[in-house]
Order: sequence, then structure tokens, then C-alpha cells
Amino acid sequence: MSLQIENLLRSGRKLNASDIHIVVGLPPILRVEGEVVTAKGDVVTADAARTLVYEGLTPEQQQVLKSTWQLCFSTQFGEHDRARVTIYMRNGSPELSIRLSEPVIRSRGDLNLPAIVDDLVRKPNGLIIITGPTGVGKTTTFHYMIDRINNESRVKIVTIEDPIEYTHPCKRAVVVQQEVLTDVKNFQQALMHVLRQDPDVIGIGEMRDRETMYTALTAAETGHLVIATLHTPDAVQAIQRIVSAFPEGQQNEIRYMLANTIQAVIAQQLLPTATGGQRILCCEVMVGTQGIRHNIRENTIHKIYSELQAGRKYGMVTMDHALLDLYKKGDITYDMAVTMARDPNMIKQRIA
Repeated sequence: MSLQIENLLRSGRKLNASDIHIVVGLPPILRVEGEVVTAKGDVVTADAARTLVYEGLTPEQQQVLKSTWQLCFSTQFGEHDRARVTIYMRNGSPELSIRLSEPVIRSRGDLNLPAIVDDLVRKPNGLIIITGPTGVGKTTTFHYMIDRINNESRVKIVTIEDPIEYTHPCKRAVVVQQEVLTDVKNFQQALMHVLRQDPDVIGIGEMRDRETMYTALTAAETGHLVIATLHTPDAVQAIQRIVSAFPEGQQNEIRYMLANTIQAVIAQQLLPTATGGQRILCCEVMVGTQGIRHNIRENTIHKIYSELQAGRKYGMVTMDHALLDLYKKGDITYDMAVTMARDPNMIKQRIA
């Protein structure tokens, strides 16, 4: 890592930025509390961006960037701070998007995660999916869950991440973290070998393709607890996304595997608070009850939302009810609750 990038990371940390963007033709850009702001500094030229990028890369990383025109890796700055660095090309020049990892794993209360999360990580096997758009804290929740298991259980945890954004010291558990393109070539090959490493818990940084999804389902079926992230807007679409990733002739098999293994889907949104200056987590939770499993198996996905609405006693909550709860606590504004709701009229009627 070049000294320039390290200085940039330290400055971003001081300003409480979650992301730093280096775009040719603009000064450095920071994302602070969800909003993009311009930092003080000169406009970044193409030559300056190229120097900034290539000074900090190893010969192997330079080769990957040259051949694929993109690169993602993690780096450490200071004693404990880490960042995810993504390099991409625009108009022939490299640019940077840097995500600053949180220096410590915060408590469940600080993260505003639902209490059921602590119960879910005590499951002996099955599949837990953390889903949501980019930048809503999926990785933070993923690492909270790994840390919780690490604190409580004498097990072996193996994670495959791209890249590693937080390093876990071994506490009660043995934790092995593998990084794509550093320790393993890709998620699919890594997962096949993970099953031979005697793991109890498998963490998958992102389920990107059907091969990774199939191996994750197989691992969950064979007695492992699998925790994985996915990019979908809500819990129901997470189920649809996994099934639809496979050809039609294989979808029945996938439905059965998913119905047999699903423990929960946690769908996340990160919203501005009513007072401003901060963001708060809002979670939809779907638990793998018999009703949910039946609807997955029978391909009546459209009925899952009704199960979600009626499943409060199992710890389930829809995004709309989670929004309503946050509004009643004064954490978010009325406009935010209505704007983000699946059914705005329900929010309006309940508040009225």
C-alpha cells in the first residue's frame, strides 16, 4: 500500500467516512452517513490516479489489473484498521472506490440487530442468508455473527471472503479466514475444499453464482451451519433469486434443498435517522418455519409474505412493520417510513 493511500485512509477514518472515492476530474470524494461529500484537495488528474493506484500494488496485483481491468483486495492501515480497495477503469484511467471497515465489532444493540440473530447463530446447521442492497451493512452483520459464535462455541469456523474486511482472532473457536485471489482462486473451488477442512461453521462473503449457491446448500444439508450474504431487496426475493439462478430442470431439487436447510433470511436497509447525522439499521426477518419451508417446497413463493406477516411469535417481522417500529420509537421520520415501505398505505393507516 502506498503512503498516499494510507494517508487517504487515515483522513477518511478521522472524518468518519464509510467510503472514499478517487474519480478523475474531481477532488477526493467521501461518503459520510450515507451522503457523498467533496473533500478538500486538488482535482485528481489521470496521471495522479495512475500513480496512486500502481504505487501500492504488488506485481501479481498489477498483472490481474492489466488482464481483467479491475481488482479488489483488502489492506491494513494503522494497527487494527482495514479497508476494501476496488480498482476499476474509466476512460482508460484507473479509479478507486475504498470501503473503510469498522475497527471493532460493535454489540448487537449498537448495530440495532434483532434479538433473534443471537438465537440463529446457535443453530447446529442450516443456511442463514443476510441480504440487501450494496452498502447496508451486510458485511458488518456477517462479522457480528461470526464473532458471536467465536465467543460462545468451541467449533471450527472457515470463512471465504472477497476481500477480508475484518480479522477474527481465535477465542473459543478456531477461525480460518481465506481471501479470494490471495488464499483461494474463487468461491466455488474454495467451498469444495472447505468441506474437507472439518468445519462446523462456513461463512461465505457473497453467493454470486449458482455453483457457489449449490455448494452452500449442499454444505448446509450435510450438517454445517452456513452464513452467507446475497444481493436482493427483501427476504422473499432472496428465495426467488436462489431458485431462479438454476435451470428449470434443476429448480425442483433446489427448492427441496432450500426448504430443508433454510434457517432464516435477514434483509437489511440502512436509513437516515430522524435527527440526522447518523443512519440506523432496519431489518426484515424471515424464519424457516414449517409454513415457510412448505411454501418453498411447493413453489408457492407468493404465500411466503403472508407467513412473514403472521410470524411475529416466531421472531419474524416484515420490512414494513420494522419501519413502523422505528417510526414509533422516533428513530426515523414519517416520510422515510412511507417512502421505504412496501405498502405505504399500511404505514399511513397504522399511524393514523
